Amino acid sequence: MMKLLKALPSLALSALLLTACSKDENDAKLPGYSENKNKNLIGTYPEAARLEFPKLKGGQSVILTHRTNDAYGINYATEWDCSKKSQRWSCYQMYASNTGGNVGRYQDGYPFDDLLDNNNYFNNNGEPQDLYWGSGYDHGHICPSADRQYSKEANRQTFFLTNMQPQRNIFNAGIWEAMEQQVRNWNRATFRDTLYVCKGGTIDRDDQIRGYVQKQMIIPKYFFMALLCKNSSGYKALGFWVEHKDTDYAKDNQGNYPLGNYVVNIRELEALTGIDFFCNLDDDTENHVETLSADNIKSAWGLK
Repeated sequence: MMKLLKALPSLALSALLLTACSKDENDAKLPGYSENKNKNLIGTYPEAARLEFPKLKGGQSVILTHRTNDAYGINYATEWDCSKKSQRWSCYQMYASNTGGNVGRYQDGYPFDDLLDNNNYFNNNGEPQDLYWGSGYDHGHICPSADRQYSKEANRQTFFLTNMQPQRNIFNAGIWEAMEQQVRNWNRATFRDTLYVCKGGTIDRDDQIRGYVQKQMIIPKYFFMALLCKNSSGYKALGFWVEHKDTDYAKDNQGNYPLGNYVVNIRELEALTGIDFFCNLDDDTENHVETLSADNIKSAWGLK
């Protein structure tokens, strides 16, 4: 099947990925899987009914859903824009049984994603080309390595080039890492049954693009996180929106980033990004969790 995918042109690949995915028998057993027939249901394949998936862009975009050969099933998924040769977002779940572990960080570079045809990535004579090296930008993980420590294969998949966006090191190792760590702090049994996470960088508007690596690879000007928490009390949601800068962000007197300064509600994040998040929730729940004030959101999530 993999050789067939790589041999197909991009439009054929798009059609196959969007219409011919078979149902993973484990999907219905995972937290957050839904048979919801909401009018906003994404696509026609089972993965898209999971709550972490936003509405798909369509057009030249394909969905790359990475699985591991174990009880966990889906690791994470990415929307890849073949015309822009850039990822729009990666989404995934965090819950008790896929939390923890310590397999360590994958050490063998940044492999090409074997779900993507070579022609839909930057390539040199048909071979995938990694434009990050020597660019002054980090390979910025979107689904982080540290969130996928439960198996070696799950961790390796987070290093695929399709799960990367160019980030300045001061940003990647600074406020972005602090936001990622805060998500891991929320990933505990006393806070969540399941966290649904969707993250990415802006690639769709000229005024939200910082520049290009080698005049080809988009450098997002902004990065975002959309988080949905399900627990015994119901659902709550939070957005982070932060500019991709060359200078570090200010810290408080304890040396921490005041992450509450970057909180927006999901409806505002949708306006900023053009992405419809958590559209598989029933409409009443979606409208409620997406429209709370920033102050109410910060209080519910324990931020100042």
